[in-house]
Amino acid sequence: MDLNYTPEQEAFRKEARAWLEANVPKEKLKSFDTKEGFEQHREWEKKLQAGGYAMVPWPVEYGGRGANLLEWLIFEEEYYRAGAPGRVNQNGIFLLGPTIMDVGTPEQKARFLPQMASSEEVWAQGWSEPNAGSDMANIQSTAIKDGDHFVINGQKTWASRGAFAHWLFGMFRSDPDSSRHKGLTFILVPLDTPGVTVRPIEKLNNKKAFAEVFFDDARVPVEYQLGEEGKGWDVAMATAGFERGLMLRSPARFQDTARRLVELYKKTVASGQYVAPELRRTVAQCWMDAEAYALNTYQTVAHLMGGGKIGAEASLNKIFWSELDTKMHETALKLLGYRAELLPGSPEAGDVGEWLDGYIFALAGPIYAGTNEIQRNIIAERILGMPRK
Repeated sequence: MDLNYTPEQEAFRKEARAWLEANVPKEKLKSFDTKEGFEQHREWEKKLQAGGYAMVPWPVEYGGRGANLLEWLIFEEEYYRAGAPGRVNQNGIFLLGPTIMDVGTPEQKARFLPQMASSEEVWAQGWSEPNAGSDMANIQSTAIKDGDHFVINGQKTWASRGAFAHWLFGMFRSDPDSSRHKGLTFILVPLDTPGVTVRPIEKLNNKKAFAEVFFDDARVPVEYQLGEEGKGWDVAMATAGFERGLMLRSPARFQDTARRLVELYKKTVASGQYVAPELRRTVAQCWMDAEAYALNTYQTVAHLMGGGKIGAEASLNKIFWSELDTKMHETALKLLGYRAELLPGSPEAGDVGEWLDGYIFALAGPIYAGTNEIQRNIIAERILGMPRK
């Protein structure tokens, strides 16, 4: 095993670092959960695309750079090092994009991937329904074929990026007599389709992070079906694998948080503020865990580059990174003391940073991409071979 980078990889890192240092916005963009911030982030994505960095591991003809997954990890490390903006189209480029690469037709790849890479088209994720959250097999929204169209009825909720997105991907029950995992079809839906109504869901901070989407006899061409009709569950599980196991949460994200946590600890100690001894150990453990996750991801990438697939072990990754993210932010709030409850714009906040916002978002980690309780069931049954209760 050789844990050293090749000269070619080091050259790629140097090139990416130089480009990011020259192009990352000097001022922080507004939240992409606001209309203004959404458009600012789309402009940033177009600049990334022009520089060849929108999605480095994708083929050039689909808007990528043709790099391998190891180079993608290197780029992610440099991206977070540079403090670059969050990726507004993450549902598209990190989840749907790899799925289209895997099961899409040549026409679908040519149609959707370049527009996705540049964020000309931004995607919302439409999994959850009022009675189908972590239990996606309980999906009730229907898509009944009528000639060369699906007629869609039902509702999706908690659609990430749905308030401003152009498209939605999700599963719909194409066989009304089916139940559970069978009879579901994965469909790509333009959100400007007649019969589609998007209602933003505002958070307590007035940001529109989600939306609920209603379908009333919305007609969607069958050419927007991804994978086989009735086999949508298999397609969705491939998407979930990317979400839980590799693309959506690169290790650089957590290494950056761990680095900032260490800096916060050092600054707190240097200020003369009392710091409980156990926090020193917790900070050190968080840093080690972030590094361990990075090494494990490199191992996963080596496995994939050798022809392997991401399987049920993606659930192990999902539990690890989501609980690590929560732990790091909890620790930061303890170090900040009374200032932990201040938002960055508060008069007394000073250099408190984004720790409170990060903590609130981290609390969602054990829920989205399948609750950690569900992930533990998957691990018990599919990895450990334990019987269903």
